[in-house]
Amino acid sequence: MDSASYNKRTILKRQIASSHLQKERSLWVYLPPGYTELATYPVIYCQDGLEFLNFGRIATHTNYLVLEEGIVSPVIVGIEVDLPVRTEEYSPDGSRFTAYSRFVVEEVLPSIEREFPVQNEAEGRILAGDSLGATVSLHLALDYPELFHKILSLSGAFLQPTLQRLEQETDLSRLELYQLIGLQEEEVKTDRGTFDFLDCNRKAKKLLEERGADTAYVEADGKHLWGFWQNRLAEGIRHFLG
Repeated sequence: MDSASYNKRTILKRQIASSHLQKERSLWVYLPPGYTELATYPVIYCQDGLEFLNFGRIATHTNYLVLEEGIVSPVIVGIEVDLPVRTEEYSPDGSRFTAYSRFVVEEVLPSIEREFPVQNEAEGRILAGDSLGATVSLHLALDYPELFHKILSLSGAFLQPTLQRLEQETDLSRLELYQLIGLQEEEVKTDRGTFDFLDCNRKAKKLLEERGADTAYVEADGKHLWGFWQNRLAEGIRHFLG
């Protein structure tokens, strides 16, 4: 099949007037090839949603995986990021973290599940995120164990608040992760300082596995950039749906 077929994407835009965030937020909904309302689909919820589409090329990757490899077809929901307050919404010690979490759980999920034939149990939902987007995804799975079990983590910002939270857990056998980290991520500059993401991910992996989580952990040459994540994103999708 020619590459043009993978670039034919069905993506719908939706708006949610969020009471928790006190503003409107966009969602982009990818529908897989052959989509029909008579079927039921697993669903991937992406933090930094537009970035996953534009820089991660998640729709093109998924088209290829569906058409060429026959993976289980997913619906993908890209959740708009509010860049000026991204850290406050995505970091577990952020001032808007609780509001953002409730927005995802109480507004995004019901809206998507009303309109699209997606699976509405934990095994049919995947949370995906890069950096702090992976952090909020992991914490959503920790805070709402009845809703989320699967996390696709691209260079997660698993800093001290997250490591401390993992230390407090006793049984994480319900969790399944694809955890990617770059070998050149030892000095990642953030708006809160410079951190060794490689070391943090190694510590998080150890804590997760000690508590029974099923972790597909991948270290590879790469920096804290979409160029690195884009090349590995198909592998992460394949892990859950292949």
